[in-house]
Amino acid sequence: MNEAQQQQQHIMETENNYLANVFSKKPVVLIRGKGTQVWDINGKEYLDCTSGYGIAATGHCHPKVVEAIKTQAEQLITCHSSYYNNTRAQFIEKLVKITPQGLNKAFLSNSGAESVECALKLARKATGKTEIIALMGSYHGKTMGALSATWDKKYREPFLPLIPDIKHITPDNPDKLQEALTDKTAAVIMEPIRGEGGIRVPPQGYLQTVRDICNEHGILLIFDEVQTGFGRTGKLFGCQNWNVTPDIMCIAKPFAGGLPIGITLATDSVMSTLKTGEHSTTFSGSPLVCAAGCAAIDVLIEEQLADKAASNGQYFKTQLETLAAKHKIIKEIRGLGLMLGIELRYDVYGVITKALNHGILLLDAGRTVVRLLPPLVITKPQIDQVINTLDIVLEEETNERANNSRTVSN
Repeated sequence: MNEAQQQQQHIMETENNYLANVFSKKPVVLIRGKGTQVWDINGKEYLDCTSGYGIAATGHCHPKVVEAIKTQAEQLITCHSSYYNNTRAQFIEKLVKITPQGLNKAFLSNSGAESVECALKLARKATGKTEIIALMGSYHGKTMGALSATWDKKYREPFLPLIPDIKHITPDNPDKLQEALTDKTAAVIMEPIRGEGGIRVPPQGYLQTVRDICNEHGILLIFDEVQTGFGRTGKLFGCQNWNVTPDIMCIAKPFAGGLPIGITLATDSVMSTLKTGEHSTTFSGSPLVCAAGCAAIDVLIEEQLADKAASNGQYFKTQLETLAAKHKIIKEIRGLGLMLGIELRYDVYGVITKALNHGILLLDAGRTVVRLLPPLVITKPQIDQVINTLDIVLEEETNERANNSRTVSN
């Protein structure tokens, strides 16, 4: 065992011994990243199609983000929001300029789940009602409020009872929404594209119909854009693919270039119902995070990352559909922009593991869907590399399953 392997073993044992065992770990120690690539402690290079679950949209360690963090770290790292701060003001100004019209008030936090928590509290405060309607197949986070709106029972059941007056309805069916409404309904919360639910793109007209129903009944519409925001789907925000604007929007993940951030956006009339002290967090609007956020937004606009996601995403999807025609293990290709899913006829664990061995990092989205969330700076040659690797991996997986099936039958 060489020195790097010894270090790898020590690092893995340390995390296993002292960190909560709540993550499904891969046997890889990543120590460096640049753009679309990351490297492990042994020097092996990987093409990252996970972006850290969508965080590294600008690519790993984008030089503008790195420089902004270095500069801010030498000036002021923390400044509680009970004081004003120049970097925070600059970030909010840049953010509001790109958000859908009317969403001009923001609460800053530290994660997507926190942005959802704020949205749920805000909906109840603004309406004076308690009931929240969410969708089956939805994912909104694992803190208690966000978990209550999340659908999957494997996340929910160990922590029952959850927050009351939150119910789930069949997605993509306006009639089910109409049936679920009561005089207690405060809001509907939904992802424009359901991510962990399997990269499920809604049918044309569905989001607009939900918007119309909410308008008709005086109900707030919350979009969870934690995964679909920041150009991921080919528009700055996922809802803009259907020209529908919510009353409250939750964003997070890539908006600080890799540092932790959560943002709850709302109309002035809705956000103003929160009074001083009713909702806060110590790290809200950290200058360090806001400096990284300023740089990330600049990169998003200057490098036209949403347009790149649209064009390269369409190319990626077309190449995946070609693979689907070749490999019967593939059931369906879904997605929009660079938020793509490959639904297989079997569990995806083997494909993800084999791809890792071939130097490609992939995610799952449920038991049978491979999720692709590459940095928005991915190039067509790199997409071709992913496709070629998937071609090999899918063939390996098909042959392995065939061999196992023959062994069992014998």
